[in-house]
Amino acid sequence: MEARRRLMIVDCQAAGVSGDMLLGALLDLGVDEGLLDELAEAIARGASWCRELAIRTEEVVRGGLRARRVLVQADEDRGARGDELLRALSSASKRLGLSEQADELALASLKTLLEAAARAHGLKDQESAHLHELGSVDTLVDILGVAACLDRLGLLGDADFLATPVAVGGGTVRFSHGEASVPAPATLEILRSRGFPFTGGPVEGELATPTGVAILVNLVSRVVPFYPLMRPLAVGLGAGARELPGVPNVLRVVVGEPLGPELPSEAICVVETNVDDVSGEVLGHVIERLLSEGALDVCVVPVVMKKSRPGHIVRALAREADAARLAELLMEELGTLGVRLLRCERLVAPREVRALEVQVAGSRWPVRVKVARGPSGRVLRAKPEFEDLRTIARGTGLPLREVARVVQDAIRRELARGAEGQGA
Repeated sequence: MEARRRLMIVDCQAAGVSGDMLLGALLDLGVDEGLLDELAEAIARGASWCRELAIRTEEVVRGGLRARRVLVQADEDRGARGDELLRALSSASKRLGLSEQADELALASLKTLLEAAARAHGLKDQESAHLHELGSVDTLVDILGVAACLDRLGLLGDADFLATPVAVGGGTVRFSHGEASVPAPATLEILRSRGFPFTGGPVEGELATPTGVAILVNLVSRVVPFYPLMRPLAVGLGAGARELPGVPNVLRVVVGEPLGPELPSEAICVVETNVDDVSGEVLGHVIERLLSEGALDVCVVPVVMKKSRPGHIVRALAREADAARLAELLMEELGTLGVRLLRCERLVAPREVRALEVQVAGSRWPVRVKVARGPSGRVLRAKPEFEDLRTIARGTGLPLREVARVVQDAIRRELARGAEGQGA
């Protein structure tokens, strides 16, 4: 039986994320620190504005937790332009011998950073613009270092990457353009462009940096409010530069094996409200509107409410990005004063839509069939599209239930033939 993919969770809900914290956490997982000398040499040779570069780590204690901090010493003239950073990254990636996946991650992270900085600061040409702080070799150390560590750990291509919502801090941050609210403009632009969930606090100060967030959004495929069911294998802690009041300034990375059903999962929201004064016609209208506006599923549940009055729970399943909009729709259509948002995770059976030709009443008819499979590939359900069944019933004059029986028999024969072919 094929081994299950590992999980790597970037836990950034307490102290945010920066490039050096993520690099420190990955090194803390057990990467040979000889990589840092290779990294420094590769970047120094490719970065024409940098005369000397040294990278090392030290163990520190942040808020009572041991963690690894990355220290960079660079002798550089100025912040580089975007095109200089791209050329230096490409050169260093080749010298490090990064895999194709690691090289793609590094390049995508840098491009995300450049694009966000250009949009946030009104720069028309992101590659020739002077990027001030973001043009430091520190940026290349963080991006290339993370990609190289993931390569050395064998995680790229063999793991699914998750993250918790990122804490961004609060207050203001001072940079080359002056003082700005936290999150910094480039950080906020990256989070906005990817729809990545974040939360303010829990302390004042900048907790999420543009470089850290740029790597995070290109690495992570899913954001989860809680850890999934898993067996932890290794934990790495990366330290920030300063102590935070009441919060360990530490980014935690956990690598583990998933447990439970081997089915893909996704984060969704349950959007629901109680009503006791709405007619059946209005409920039917609301169901149609919710589905047309992007709800994944809708149901209406009859309930007995306070004072023994009959009522209904109107419940919709939605993607997180659609939840607030659908809640407003419920308020507008139903006049309800409150809507519950329950964030949860659902397991989803892999599915495909197959096109079949089925002979009914002497003629061949096209039928779309939705086939759902379990983790082992076994067919869980094969269901023909209702609209196709209705078209055949109208065209042949046969009762719908008779058409459904004939089509279902044909689907079973087709699936049986496919199973025999695979066995052969």
